[in-house]
Amino acid sequence: MRPAQLSIVLEREFLNSHHHTPVMLWGAPGIGKSQLVTQVGIKYNAPVIDIRLSQMEPSDLRGIPFRVGDMVEWAIPALLPDLKRHGNRGILFLDEITSAPPSVSAAAYQLILDRRLGEYKVPDGWAIIAAGNRQGDRGVTYTMPAPLANRFSHFELEVHLDDWVAWAYKNAIDEKVIAFLRFRPELLFDFDPAHNPVAFPSPRSWEFAHRALQKFSDFPDLLLGALQACVGSAAGIELNAFIIHLDNMPNLDAILRGEAVSIPDEIDLQYAIAAALVGRAIRAEDKQVYGQILNFARQFKSREMGVMLVSDLQRAIGSVLFEVPEFAQWAQAIGDIMLYE
Repeated sequence: MRPAQLSIVLEREFLNSHHHTPVMLWGAPGIGKSQLVTQVGIKYNAPVIDIRLSQMEPSDLRGIPFRVGDMVEWAIPALLPDLKRHGNRGILFLDEITSAPPSVSAAAYQLILDRRLGEYKVPDGWAIIAAGNRQGDRGVTYTMPAPLANRFSHFELEVHLDDWVAWAYKNAIDEKVIAFLRFRPELLFDFDPAHNPVAFPSPRSWEFAHRALQKFSDFPDLLLGALQACVGSAAGIELNAFIIHLDNMPNLDAILRGEAVSIPDEIDLQYAIAAALVGRAIRAEDKQVYGQILNFARQFKSREMGVMLVSDLQRAIGSVLFEVPEFAQWAQAIGDIMLYE
């Protein structure tokens, strides 16, 4: 399931506490499972308690026994959701659940299905979400026992370029990285478990590459090594070469002024122009700028390139784009090509 769809699933599970079913997210490392859960908490201003089960002992969940008279009671762990400390709604996120030893996952059975653990009870407004890697992902994983698996609804997260691009613009990821991945979409996630690479392209590591660009762009002798350290040797070399080639990109200010600008024949430069214009539009928040970009989008020889530019622009700035007069002109020009959300 693509990230945009899975975000809706998680939101519905969080909001419908009376019909909540614990959710298990499956997926390869670095594709954004944890971030999806965090984004739901941020959107609704709700706490997310992130428990890494791979780092815990059974007693960390069950609590520590202590004697009261002739009986033994259990001290409830402070990390579990509590109405007074954490509020009446939130997300209990059991991350790395497939990396937890069987003794720990067994301790979580009752917590997940019955929302109880001994005398402790998960507050009614709290959703339970877990995540883990698949066995073929070369991580430290255990086979999920059938009794535990049967306590979840299961969703597998897939990488999706359009969803990542929308997230990247929203989070101010460098447009050069966005343009490169539009040009080389197969590198958004490129992980071969058989070779067990240390650094490899993934949605997470491309964010690292963005950070490297902010730190080392003025140190060309260091930039290549920094990019390779984030996304691997081959992808780092390609991104660095792509960035160097951007010196031939036309004047973006002239495009936004409505001046006639020739579109380069090189496809990588066309992707770079499109990404840079969306970035300019986000920062400008100006309908006149949006109009000039729409006019420019009509000039691409490949109408699909123009559709991609306008699609990314609409995802980035929202429905306000439809209010710009030039949008109707652009829509008429592209004719039979549909604009998909």
